[in-house]
Order: sequence, then C-alpha cells, then structure tokens
Amino acid sequence: MKILVVYYSYSGITRKLAEDIALITDGDLLELKPLRPYSFSYNTAVKEARIEIDKGYCPPLAEEIGNIDDVDVVFIGSPNWLKTFAPPVLTFLRSANLDGKTIIPFCTHGGGGFGMMIDDIKKECKNSIVKDGLALSGFYDFDELQKWIENNL
Repeated sequence: MKILVVYYSYSGITRKLAEDIALITDGDLLELKPLRPYSFSYNTAVKEARIEIDKGYCPPLAEEIGNIDDVDVVFIGSPNWLKTFAPPVLTFLRSANLDGKTIIPFCTHGGGGFGMMIDDIKKECKNSIVKDGLALSGFYDFDELQKWIENNL
C-alpha cells in the first residue's frame, strides 16, 4: 500500500504531525506551499485566509503536485482555519485526481476540532473513501498517534 501525507502548515505544528504520520506509515510527504505565502502576522494571515475561504479561492502552489496515480491512501492535513482547511488544501483537492483513493484527514486546532473540514473534503472528493480522521491540538503523544494509525489504516 502506497501512502502520501499531504499537508499545509502555517506555524509548523501541522508539519510536525504530518512528519510523524509519514514516519509511522513510511509514507511520502508533500507540503503545500502557496506561491504567495500568508502574512507573518497571524491576525493578518487570518484576514487573508477568510477572504480566500469566502470566495472558494484556490491559491497557486509554489510546486506542482505531480502524479499520484500509484498512491492508495492520502492523509490530508491542515490547521483548522475558520472551521475548515486552509485554502492551499482546496487547491490540492481540486488539482489532484483522488478518485478511488482512501483519504484520511487530520488537523491541528486550538479547540475547534475539525469544524466543517470533513464535510468540506467529502464535497470535493465525491469518488473517494473519506475516513473520520484525526483532530489534535498542538500537543499529542507519539505512541497514541501510532496506535490510532495502526487501528485506522
């Protein structure tokens, strides 16, 4: 089974979780970097993201996604931004052919869990198997993460 771990991270918290998932699953990592990065000021970045989310905007990515035809399982991660995933994730969902693939969402949050993220992924990936996923705050136990992955793969 070929696994890809795709993620967007603003502050590095989601990146750490993605790296741990890739380590546990022996999956490949793909970081989604917008061509024009969000502001270093968190409040300004939230304003920028709100405008993009409200418009359904897909920001161009700094690197092409490439061919993922041979991938079976895609872990897709993002911080919870305004009750959904960050706009670079929407770019990925609309650019990659995820038909027939198993998608396991993951997110980091400050108390909002997934928000509407799972529903939003299901809307974009109608021909994929979307699992419940894993929502974690910035702090988690590696062994518990490993057990969760083993039980859900």
